Amino acid sequence: MGLDVGERRVGVAIADELGLIASPLGIVLRKHGDLAELRDLAIAKHVDRLIVGLPTGLSGREGPQAAIVRTFADALGEVVGPDIAIDFWDERLTTAVAERVLRERGNRKDRRQGEVDAVAASVILQGYLDARRARGLQSMAHENPDAG
Repeated sequence: MGLDVGERRVGVAIADELGLIASPLGIVLRKHGDLAELRDLAIAKHVDRLIVGLPTGLSGREGPQAAIVRTFADALGEVVGPDIAIDFWDERLTTAVAERVLRERGNRKDRRQGEVDAVAASVILQGYLDARRARGLQSMAHENPDAG
Protein backbone atom coordinates (compact mmCIF):
# COMPACT_ATOMS: atom_id res chain seq x y z
CA MET A 1 0.00 0.00 0.00
CA GLY A 2 1.40 3.41 -0.93
CA LEU A 3 1.01 6.54 1.20
CA ASP A 4 1.41 10.20 0.29
CA VAL A 5 1.56 11.92 3.67
CA GLY A 6 0.42 15.53 3.69
CA GLU A 7 -0.43 18.03 6.39
CA ARG A 8 -4.21 17.55 6.07
CA ARG A 9 -4.60 14.25 4.22
CA VAL A 10 -2.84 10.98 3.52
CA GLY A 11 -3.32 9.74 -0.02
CA VAL A 12 -3.64 5.96 -0.19
CA ALA A 13 -2.99 3.60 -3.09
CA ILE A 14 -3.05 -0.16 -3.38
CA ALA A 15 -1.22 -2.62 -5.62
CA ASP A 16 -2.86 -5.51 -7.43
CA GLU A 17 -2.26 -9.04 -6.13
CA LEU A 18 0.71 -9.56 -8.45
CA GLY A 19 2.38 -6.33 -7.35
CA LEU A 20 2.40 -4.94 -10.88
CA ILE A 21 -0.09 -2.07 -10.93
CA ALA A 22 -0.81 0.61 -8.34
CA SER A 23 -4.23 2.22 -8.17
CA PRO A 24 -5.52 5.15 -6.10
CA LEU A 25 -7.65 3.98 -3.19
CA GLY A 26 -8.66 7.19 -1.42
CA ILE A 27 -7.60 9.49 1.38
CA VAL A 28 -7.43 9.42 5.14
CA LEU A 29 -7.83 12.76 6.89
CA ARG A 30 -5.05 13.68 9.32
CA LYS A 31 -6.79 13.73 12.68
CA HIS A 32 -6.89 11.84 15.93
CA GLY A 33 -7.27 8.18 14.99
CA ASP A 34 -5.73 8.46 11.52
CA LEU A 35 -2.95 5.98 12.34
CA ALA A 36 -5.46 3.37 13.50
CA GLU A 37 -7.56 4.02 10.38
CA LEU A 38 -4.51 3.40 8.16
CA ARG A 39 -3.65 0.26 10.15
CA ASP A 40 -7.20 -1.06 9.80
CA LEU A 41 -7.18 -0.33 6.08
CA ALA A 42 -3.85 -2.12 5.65
CA ILE A 43 -5.15 -5.15 7.54
CA ALA A 44 -8.41 -5.20 5.57
CA LYS A 45 -6.43 -5.11 2.30
CA HIS A 46 -4.00 -7.82 3.52
CA VAL A 47 -1.02 -5.49 3.15
CA ASP A 48 2.40 -6.60 4.35
CA ARG A 49 4.31 -3.43 3.40
CA LEU A 50 3.60 0.30 3.43
CA ILE A 51 5.49 2.47 0.96
CA VAL A 52 5.65 6.01 2.30
CA GLY A 53 6.56 8.84 -0.05
CA LEU A 54 9.55 10.75 1.28
CA PRO A 55 9.70 14.37 0.14
CA THR A 56 13.13 15.46 -1.02
CA GLY A 57 14.35 18.45 -2.93
CA LEU A 58 15.45 18.18 -6.54
CA SER A 59 18.99 17.79 -5.20
CA GLY A 60 17.88 14.68 -3.31
CA ARG A 61 18.36 16.27 0.09
CA GLU A 62 15.76 15.83 2.79
CA GLY A 63 14.18 18.96 4.19
CA PRO A 64 11.89 19.75 7.10
CA GLN A 65 8.88 18.06 5.45
CA ALA A 66 10.84 14.79 5.19
CA ALA A 67 11.44 14.91 8.96
CA ILE A 68 7.68 15.33 9.51
CA VAL A 69 6.95 12.35 7.24
CA ARG A 70 9.57 10.21 8.99
CA THR A 71 8.02 11.07 12.38
CA PHE A 72 4.57 10.13 11.04
CA ALA A 73 5.94 6.85 9.63
CA ASP A 74 7.61 6.04 12.96
CA ALA A 75 4.30 6.55 14.77
CA LEU A 76 2.51 4.47 12.14
CA GLY A 77 5.11 1.72 12.55
CA GLU A 78 4.31 1.56 16.27
CA VAL A 79 0.61 1.13 15.46
CA VAL A 80 0.93 -1.46 12.67
CA GLY A 81 3.52 -3.50 14.53
CA PRO A 82 6.12 -5.85 13.11
CA ASP A 83 3.76 -7.64 10.69
CA ILE A 84 3.64 -4.67 8.31
CA ALA A 85 6.96 -3.26 7.12
CA ILE A 86 7.41 0.40 6.24
CA ASP A 87 9.67 1.52 3.41
CA PHE A 88 10.31 5.01 2.08
CA TRP A 89 10.26 5.98 -1.59
CA ASP A 90 11.37 9.24 -3.19
CA GLU A 91 8.28 11.25 -4.00
CA ARG A 92 9.90 14.04 -6.00
CA LEU A 93 7.44 15.52 -8.52
CA THR A 94 4.68 12.98 -7.75
CA THR A 95 2.09 15.67 -6.99
CA ALA A 96 2.85 17.40 -10.29
CA VAL A 97 2.47 14.07 -12.13
CA ALA A 98 -0.78 13.35 -10.28
CA GLU A 99 -2.22 16.77 -11.11
CA ARG A 100 -1.31 16.32 -14.78
CA VAL A 101 -2.97 12.88 -14.87
CA LEU A 102 -6.16 14.26 -13.38
CA ARG A 103 -6.12 17.30 -15.69
CA GLU A 104 -5.73 15.00 -18.70
CA ARG A 105 -8.71 12.98 -17.46
CA GLY A 106 -10.73 16.17 -17.45
CA ASN A 107 -11.33 16.29 -13.72
CA ARG A 108 -12.25 19.78 -12.53
CA LYS A 109 -9.71 21.37 -10.21
CA ASP A 110 -12.18 21.79 -7.34
CA ARG A 111 -12.93 18.04 -7.42
CA ARG A 112 -9.25 17.10 -7.71
CA GLN A 113 -7.95 18.21 -4.32
CA GLY A 114 -8.42 14.91 -2.45
CA GLU A 115 -7.94 12.87 -5.61
CA VAL A 116 -4.48 14.36 -6.16
CA ASP A 117 -3.29 12.82 -2.90
CA ALA A 118 -4.57 9.35 -3.80
CA VAL A 119 -3.15 9.55 -7.33
CA ALA A 120 0.18 10.82 -5.92
CA ALA A 121 0.21 7.78 -3.60
CA SER A 122 -0.31 5.54 -6.64
CA VAL A 123 2.57 7.26 -8.47
CA ILE A 124 4.81 6.63 -5.43
CA LEU A 125 3.72 3.01 -5.18
CA GLN A 126 4.06 2.41 -8.93
CA GLY A 127 7.63 3.74 -8.86
CA TYR A 128 8.44 1.36 -6.02
CA LEU A 129 6.82 -1.61 -7.80
CA ASP A 130 8.59 -0.85 -11.08
CA ALA A 131 11.98 -0.53 -9.37
CA ARG A 132 11.45 -3.74 -7.42
CA ARG A 133 10.49 -5.58 -10.59
CA ALA A 134 13.50 -4.14 -12.45
CA ARG A 135 15.82 -5.24 -9.63
CA GLY A 136 14.29 -8.71 -9.74
CA LEU A 137 14.77 -8.94 -13.49
CA GLN A 138 18.36 -7.76 -13.16
CA SER A 139 19.17 -10.33 -10.50
CA MET A 140 17.62 -13.10 -12.62
CA ALA A 141 19.71 -11.99 -15.61
CA HIS A 142 22.85 -12.14 -13.46
CA GLU A 143 21.97 -15.63 -12.29
CA ASN A 144 21.32 -16.86 -15.83
CA PRO A 145 23.05 -14.63 -18.42
CA ASP A 146 21.66 -16.72 -21.28
CA ALA A 147 18.06 -15.98 -20.26
CA GLY A 148 16.05 -13.41 -22.24
